[in-house]
Amino acid sequence: MILSLLEYRPRHGYEIGQLIEVRSHGTVRFNVASLYPLLYRLEKRNWIRGRWIEKAGQRRRRYYRLTGVGKSVCAAEADRLANLVQITRANLLLGPA
Repeated sequence: MILSLLEYRPRHGYEIGQLIEVRSHGTVRFNVASLYPLLYRLEKRNWIRGRWIEKAGQRRRRYYRLTGVGKSVCAAEADRLANLVQITRANLLLGPA
């Protein structure tokens, strides 16, 4: 989810957490204690890169963007998810074996 949210533009951690909560209709929620360590792990794997940005009148925020490796991982995960959905739909249509 995080990688797909960074696919088109950089975002800061709070925005990432909020978008995941909204788009999952509250099913998935991250608190600070779990989201930021996850972002740091993704950064350590070189899937995302963070950069501190300061804007006048606002707090300093760390914006994350996908790296080339992250784009590849995101595409592979999207394919895996699409295959899973296809298999699940096929099994639902066919019923029990």
